[in-house]
Amino acid sequence: MKCGLRFGRTRFGNYSYARTKERMLKVKFQTIAAAFLLAFLAFAANEARAQVKIDEYDFQLMRDSFHQGEDIIIAVKLVHKPTGKPVSDAVIFAQRMDMEPDGMPTMTAELSREASTESGVYQFRTTLPMEGAWRLSLAAKVQGATGTLQKRLVLKAQN
Repeated sequence: MKCGLRFGRTRFGNYSYARTKERMLKVKFQTIAAAFLLAFLAFAANEARAQVKIDEYDFQLMRDSFHQGEDIIIAVKLVHKPTGKPVSDAVIFAQRMDMEPDGMPTMTAELSREASTESGVYQFRTTLPMEGAWRLSLAAKVQGATGTLQKRLVLKAQN
């Protein structure tokens, strides 16, 4: 009858209990180290994404000249400047239309958001009751970027 340790062998196989315990601890340590490495990489990737600056984005008018009147659709494209790609997931939370470029900041026009079928293009419906230079002011949050994008675009209304 075999009992206990005899010449480094057990009745469970060729490896001693101490060697098996050592291997188990090594595998456990490697697993924990891999989990910490994955968590660190995920955190670092998230930080790198959050480091995108808001000045890398820009609103651009699709047209800068319109006829004076009602039901004018103004299309604005939001682009990521380094890549030139359109950005479609921005949240525009402030918008205003006024005649500040002609020295009449209190002359405003109503502005409503319209649906767009083109990626990265944001459309607004307004009425331009007077000829002259109009200013479209926008404020937006861009997903993945820190800060608020604010832009003032000037367009012309003519008869």
